[in-house]
Amino acid sequence: MQNLQKMLPRYSIALALVLAATVGYLLTRGNTVNVEASRVTRAELVEAVYATGYVEAEKVASLSSELSGTVRSIGGLEGQRVKKGQAIIEFDSEQPGLLVREARAAVAEQQALATENDMKLERNRRLFKDGAVSRQQLDEAQRNSSQAGEMLSQRRLQLKGREDDLKKLTVRAPFDGILTLQNVKAGDHVNLNTTVASVTDTNNYQVTVEVDELDVPRLRTGLRAVIALDAMPEKRIQATVVRIVPQTDRVTKTSRVYLRFDEPVSSVQAGMTATANIIYNTRKGALLVRKSSVFQEERKDYVWKVDGGKLRKQPVRTGDSDLTFVEVVGGLKSGDMVVVSPEERFREGMEARIVVGRKAKS
Repeated sequence: MQNLQKMLPRYSIALALVLAATVGYLLTRGNTVNVEASRVTRAELVEAVYATGYVEAEKVASLSSELSGTVRSIGGLEGQRVKKGQAIIEFDSEQPGLLVREARAAVAEQQALATENDMKLERNRRLFKDGAVSRQQLDEAQRNSSQAGEMLSQRRLQLKGREDDLKKLTVRAPFDGILTLQNVKAGDHVNLNTTVASVTDTNNYQVTVEVDELDVPRLRTGLRAVIALDAMPEKRIQATVVRIVPQTDRVTKTSRVYLRFDEPVSSVQAGMTATANIIYNTRKGALLVRKSSVFQEERKDYVWKVDGGKLRKQPVRTGDSDLTFVEVVGGLKSGDMVVVSPEERFREGMEARIVVGRKAKS
């Protein structure tokens, strides 16, 4: 019994030491956080308007049948390259050819009649000088010659119209490009004004974007832009603002802006989804922090600054921003370390252990 009483104080002291160590460890551990931090630096601030849209070709020709008829032959299929003037679709129709032949015959007949009347007029002029014909006969010869000439002009116009109609039997490419539509085949009957083909110039693409009405006043033609396509997420394409439509859509509250690629881009297709950053201002030497570093409390901006290994809640005044960074015009200086992603559990004076990359859980 006496031995047990002697041992109890020893166990009590040991237990107290373990408890104290455990509490100290937990308190210390609970007051230390792992954070990802970045250094405040001076750099170029690029201010840009963000907008979304799509790619379209600057030259697209939608070709329709200019008469009714049956498709005789096909000179190009969707996806194939065509040259200016190349026959894409030819129709069968005897009537245009027959009308051309009739018009040519009428022109030839009228030409002969006009020539004959011209010769009669010249002969009557000579005879009139000699007193062999009357003024009335001369006037009649002049009238006949004039009427024959006018009729010849009409016949020639009719012939030209018939020949133009004959040309309508063939649908031709208006410029070099790719057939992006061709929806008929040989033997099909096509009605007048039916869309039968579409040719796209793939050498010149532009991007059409919708810009918020609040951002439109910042834009002007000639501004530079950076384009990203959903189909090519890793690629950045340089472009220029070429047109701004001076009208805002009442529903979407946006205006249409056209951007032209500075250089041809391979694999681009009309209809691709695009995002654009239109740069309207650049400023060198701005003091920048990541947007994610700044948080608000009671309408004031703050960052968590790592100072002497501890967290310090630092009020800041912010200025302009781009997609990634925001300018700090007060509260920080170049070289300060600030937390990239603030958390609600952060408290003033906490021990901060800086980690590289994505921060580890504390």
